[in-house]
Amino acid sequence: MRQFETAEEAYDVCLADGNIIPIKDVSEEIIRTSLCIVEEDLQSAIDAAANKRWNSAYKTYYDVLHQLVEAFVRFDTMKIKTHLCLFTYICVKHPELELHWDFFEKVRTKRNGIQYYASLVTEKDWKEAALTFQLYIDLFKKKIEEKLN
Repeated sequence: MRQFETAEEAYDVCLADGNIIPIKDVSEEIIRTSLCIVEEDLQSAIDAAANKRWNSAYKTYYDVLHQLVEAFVRFDTMKIKTHLCLFTYICVKHPELELHWDFFEKVRTKRNGIQYYASLVTEKDWKEAALTFQLYIDLFKKKIEEKLN
């Protein structure tokens, strides 16, 4: 997989490759359903972390964050085809959120290692990501709720 120096560089490639697609409208029903799924998955993630199941915790927190970012991007009437492009889009198009693209790249790469290459997550890996996972999850839940209300 190609490495990018900046989110902007990745964004340009994502756009050129057709991975950022406008959609017709915002489906609040899909967003609300996504939030319900997120809440259930988040409970599983919390349980995995509490029981020191680092791989499960990492993957599930990642999935929760991914689902929330995807739901948030629906308000922009956009559908993003890849995780890389989704995280690049949110960082480039929403600088007001003050997100760190390097964090997204780190957890995306780690999650892909778990998913596709049997890489293990250590307690250290988990502790390096846990706080930012929680901060970003809380941020996106809050922003989505604000947009829905």
